[in-house]
Amino acid sequence: MQHLRAFLRAHGWSYAFILPSLVTFAAFTFAPMAWSAMISFQKVNLRTGGTWVTPIWANYERAFTAQSHVFVVAIGNTLIYTAFTVTTNIVVGLALASLIQPLHRHVRTFFRAAYYLPAVTSSLIVGMTWAYIYNAQWGFANYLLRLIGLEPVRWLSNPDIALGSIIASTMLTIPATAVVLFSAAMGGIPSEYYEAADLDGASPLQKWLGITLPLIKPTTLYLSVIYTIASFEVFERIYVMVPSGVGNSTQTIVTQIYSAGFKDFDLGVSAAQAMVLFAMIGAVALVQFRVLRSDVEY
Repeated sequence: MQHLRAFLRAHGWSYAFILPSLVTFAAFTFAPMAWSAMISFQKVNLRTGGTWVTPIWANYERAFTAQSHVFVVAIGNTLIYTAFTVTTNIVVGLALASLIQPLHRHVRTFFRAAYYLPAVTSSLIVGMTWAYIYNAQWGFANYLLRLIGLEPVRWLSNPDIALGSIIASTMLTIPATAVVLFSAAMGGIPSEYYEAADLDGASPLQKWLGITLPLIKPTTLYLSVIYTIASFEVFERIYVMVPSGVGNSTQTIVTQIYSAGFKDFDLGVSAAQAMVLFAMIGAVALVQFRVLRSDVEY
């Protein structure tokens, strides 16, 4: 008891300051996640509550086999979407940050703000805008095709290209967070490293590959993780652009979770699919940490 009192006297105020954040996290993040994990093993009725299913993994089995294995298709679509969008966001963000970094400080600040400003736009508005662009009759994309004598394309109603159209719309959106964070990380690298490289006769490309890239690895890791999580959880863009789903060609994990939970009211299967998504995100993040972690400090 004396040790506890001594600890509270020394660190009590520190924990008091973070207590509101801890309570908020416990109430609105940890508790719902724990509840979701529990009902993933139950058959839930909104009036009478939940009962445990037998076998205990039945909801997980149904999650993968229901509706002609559509959840398996959704996982494949999500992985394809994630692979293209995350890679593009990292590469484009790194390239743009590298281009604006040598500019004057005020010009660099202008470009950071200009690139980041569209990021405050609602994802629903962005999705609606791209839906208008892809409209088969009077959309801007088909207008450009008509100008060069090509036939209009059913961008969002052709199951063969609908997912590709959604991926392209994401890839053509400037990765504002990546540009700003990469630029800030590059600005924090000590200039002595580049001066030493100049004395050794290193070219700009050699300095970029040998100094810049290794020292911004922590930022690359952070961006890779947050962009991967966002891509795995993609919903608004697809729901707005292709509300019908075009069969199963544009189904993703979260659209299936939404469909099972809020259309079919099969909360057990919906929770099981959410737990699968949680496990996938955790597994991918673990691989990213193992590959991109860096012990370099400067």
